[in-house]
Amino acid sequence: MAQKPPKSAGSVSSSPPPPPPAQNSDKESEQIEQPVLTRSSVPSLDFSPPDPTEQRTGASSRDNLSSADRQRRAFARIAFGLFTLGFGLHVAYMGREWEQEELQEKKLTLENAPAGRWERTKNRYSGMFSYFSDPVMTELLPPRTAAQYPPSSKPYTLLISVDDLLVTSTWDRQHGWRTAKRPGVDYFLAYISQFYEVVVFTTQYSYTAMPVLDKLDRYNFYIEHRLFREHTRSQNGEVVKDLSYLNRDLSKVILLDTHPEHAVTHPENAVIIPGWKGDPKDNGLVAMIPFLESIAIYKPADVRPILTAYNGKNIPLEYAKREAEGKQKHIENWKQNKGSTSNSFGGFFGVSSRSTQNAPLTYLEQKRKEAQQQYLEEQAHIAKNKDYLESLLKHEQDVMAAQAPSNIWEMIDTIRGNPKALDANIPPPPPPPPGMGFVVPPPQLPAPAQTQASPKSS
Repeated sequence: MAQKPPKSAGSVSSSPPPPPPAQNSDKESEQIEQPVLTRSSVPSLDFSPPDPTEQRTGASSRDNLSSADRQRRAFARIAFGLFTLGFGLHVAYMGREWEQEELQEKKLTLENAPAGRWERTKNRYSGMFSYFSDPVMTELLPPRTAAQYPPSSKPYTLLISVDDLLVTSTWDRQHGWRTAKRPGVDYFLAYISQFYEVVVFTTQYSYTAMPVLDKLDRYNFYIEHRLFREHTRSQNGEVVKDLSYLNRDLSKVILLDTHPEHAVTHPENAVIIPGWKGDPKDNGLVAMIPFLESIAIYKPADVRPILTAYNGKNIPLEYAKREAEGKQKHIENWKQNKGSTSNSFGGFFGVSSRSTQNAPLTYLEQKRKEAQQQYLEEQAHIAKNKDYLESLLKHEQDVMAAQAPSNIWEMIDTIRGNPKALDANIPPPPPPPPGMGFVVPPPQLPAPAQTQASPKSS
């Protein structure tokens, strides 16, 4: 087969040359032919995962664990099993029957306590998280013993709010914010304290309310106990004054307040009156005295039906009408019996009628006259011995300043029940002046267990 000889460099090709490109007669721009891209000419971005069969070596991952990893896994399973077992036993234990001490702490009885195991469990678990919503103590007031409080002396407890009831905050350009006393507040506290165990129950914290209360009751004659924000409950985001923690017979407790939401747990014990907004001619607080003193004078067995009957009414006005009606009936009976008077006014409170010798004064008017005379005598006695009371108050302030801890170690000792010893340089309290009918004892700071109720268990 013959082979074609190679072309030499100087040889001329016999094929004709390619024709020249055609030119546009309209002088348009030349069009350059673009190369056509095919799918095979574009690099692919897809990739396939490696075949797992090619990576297997015949050994499982469990076989690759070290002995330390196996021990950790075993310990984790044992710990989880013990935790599950312990939690189950604790749930079963929380559903046990009620104990007597537990019922007393929760203020429950066997009749109204949850009966089922699941109900008991829920109640106990919810009690574990009630520390932040319940009062700091299970008994807010110390018990009233017969030696300190005879049965005939102040059997009723009157809880009084502070904000917008005794005082309010006012503002002006000259003085700014100030705390103003409601008209008649001094007379109200001094007079009503003859009939009631007066307890101030405010939603303020102690460090803000204490200076105000010290101004209202300078010598601690009228307010027997003081309760603050830390003694309230938190229920549905609202501050509530739960009277079940009060350690008092609720049939003889009256709550005087301006906010009905504070008494949602015991509305039958509450007297809600309009708040004071700074009017200097207001007499709403003094107007409540006849209603409150009549309850203390007639001594009903339960105050709650009386308070419920007056709920939603203008109490001073409504009571004045009933007292006027009772006075009229008293005069008519006295005229018919010609001096043998029977008191029908006590029928408003469910008490029996009592005879009176000083007609036409009713029994209520007699007791009111005696109370007003006693108030005048006490105020005159305080004014006469004001210097002695001021010196006694100064001595009390010196004692409290001397017993205040000066460093953290003394503070720890005070919390443990070992208060700081008094300085020997502090003089004793001044002796009472001659003829003074009462002596105020010097301030004492005994152990917390003697002055406070049992704290709430955590």
